[in-house]
Amino acid sequence: MEPDLFTAAAEERQEKDPTSSPLAVRMRPRGLDEVVGQQHLLKPGSPLRRLVGEGAGGPAGPSSVILWGPPGTGKTTLAYVVSKATDKRFVELSAITAGVKEVRAVIDGARRATGGYGKETVLFLDEIHRFSKAQQDSLLPAVENRWVTLIAATTENPYFSVISPLLSRSLLLTLEPLTDDDVRDLLERALTDERGLRDTVGLPDEAADHLLRIAGGDARRALTALEAAAGAALDKGEREISLTTLEETVDRAAVKYDRDGDQHYDVASALIKSIRGSDVDAALHYLARMIEAGEDPRFIARRLMISASEDIGLADPNALPIAVAAAQAVAMIGFPEAALTLSHATIALALAPKSNAATTAIGAALDDVRKGLAGPVPAHLRDGHYKGAAKLGHAQGYVYPHDLPEGIAGQQYAPDALKDREYYTPTRHGGEARYADAVEWTRQHLGRRRS
Repeated sequence: MEPDLFTAAAEERQEKDPTSSPLAVRMRPRGLDEVVGQQHLLKPGSPLRRLVGEGAGGPAGPSSVILWGPPGTGKTTLAYVVSKATDKRFVELSAITAGVKEVRAVIDGARRATGGYGKETVLFLDEIHRFSKAQQDSLLPAVENRWVTLIAATTENPYFSVISPLLSRSLLLTLEPLTDDDVRDLLERALTDERGLRDTVGLPDEAADHLLRIAGGDARRALTALEAAAGAALDKGEREISLTTLEETVDRAAVKYDRDGDQHYDVASALIKSIRGSDVDAALHYLARMIEAGEDPRFIARRLMISASEDIGLADPNALPIAVAAAQAVAMIGFPEAALTLSHATIALALAPKSNAATTAIGAALDDVRKGLAGPVPAHLRDGHYKGAAKLGHAQGYVYPHDLPEGIAGQQYAPDALKDREYYTPTRHGGEARYADAVEWTRQHLGRRRS
């Protein structure tokens, strides 16, 4: 709701004593030009710039917007900037505590302000996905008639959590996760800015890198951890935040892992070899190290897909679909929820029966081709659909397997140089046992015996 006497007093106290507010609050941008990241939403003429009065003249007024993005990407910050920069009446509600009664009170106040002294109202509604359909419906007349300009924030997919009529009356703006460079810029600003730590403490690269891993693209989390670590360092009389102090403060050990160095490949290799060795606990350990170090979840998912084919194959035909599904899910949801999906796939692959028969089979076939063991395709297998093919003997004598009772035709398929070559040697592990029986039976009916 609009500020009351106590809210105004609290804001006055914060202005006189900035340190009474959390660092994340003190470092909120004072204008759109100070916003870190989200530059795709801040171009000249963008809806957010029009909301603060930049280029908002003419017959086209600013539009209501829905801000959708992960926690810590700046949804509340953008609303705060609008509230400070705009000359409009600004009202804030949270869907956690507000209901239809509060929404109607804001709308009534907006209509009075517009009719009484021509003051437009901007309504910031945080966590709109927590509103029921009826509560969201109560916003429609105000948004449609522009009694209020709505800024709604949500971490949930608005196509599922926001009613269609409200979506159609608003612009959907998608916030992207902050990059490490974005968060690093914010930390450097917080260390030196008068509103921040005022150069009272330094942050070495080793500690900064760990802080970025902790943050995971969440600016609020990064600033909260920085403030706690800075306080601990100053209490110890230290001029820099050491990695040890940071670890003690956030209770989260730095993973000795360089995403661009040897550890990247060593830990990835250990994950795959643990899966191959069916040690589910070791596999989960290495998976956790990769997650905690901020490894790209798509890289992990790709390694699992390779493992499913390389080390499991037909011993468990479901392994590859599980790994592929995990990769698709990871691409859609990202961390932190992607950790659950990767755990699911890692456990399934580690406990699956193992076979590298498919791997060795294609390896042997490729080796022969590279050695020049190819030869012409047998005449009866060649394409016989074009004019003149019959005169060349193409497709002549080919036996159609579906015409035979057993569905298999005992004719030569491989080139002459390879007619007796056998590449696939199945195991009898898990589901591959039935393939072992099938390959033995088919080779017999093709007129070949296992060597």
